[in-house]
Amino acid sequence: MAVSSLSFTSPKLQTLQAFIPKPTFKASSSQQSTTPSINKKQIFQVGVGILAASIVASAPLNADATRTEYYATTAEPICEFNYVRSGLGYCDIAVGSGQEAPYNQLVNIHYTARFADGIVFDSSYKRGRALTMRLGMGKVIKGLDQGILGGEGVPPMHVGGKRKLQIPPHLAYGPEPAGCFSGDCNIPGNATLVYDIKFVELYSGNRKL
Repeated sequence: MAVSSLSFTSPKLQTLQAFIPKPTFKASSSQQSTTPSINKKQIFQVGVGILAASIVASAPLNADATRTEYYATTAEPICEFNYVRSGLGYCDIAVGSGQEAPYNQLVNIHYTARFADGIVFDSSYKRGRALTMRLGMGKVIKGLDQGILGGEGVPPMHVGGKRKLQIPPHLAYGPEPAGCFSGDCNIPGNATLVYDIKFVELYSGNRKL
């Protein structure tokens, strides 16, 4: 729902506020090894709960950066999920009237990410501004690309729309824990994740709060 080596051209994002450490999940020995491909500032420009697994796995988190805080936010209304062949579940809280989500372009979204038990582990609202991201280029987890862009039975989102997504492990981070440092991880392996997505706008150089 928070870590980024996104290579798109985007505005300089604010770094996250320090988070309060909470109980985390132990990583496997293979997950603890990291590749210093991105720096700490890039890591915390974007929430750990939205990036592609390959990016999160290579992110060298450390104790100075601190862990993701488990905080409470208000969820969107409950709705009945429609499930497609990939295993993704989606339901529209509000269908937007603006432009359809564009492939390989920057968009601004707000999101809250939860585990299946309702615990929030990441949110753009916590950081106080929408997230700028590029769709369809593998920079975010597969379930978010499909859930926003559409495809395989999922209709594309439109600007102004609100959608709830239930993302199975193989479309999220898979069997390995994610968002790890010092052997502790914010997202356990094989986690089903639930996202509340608001498609704020196409990126135009400004991000709405």
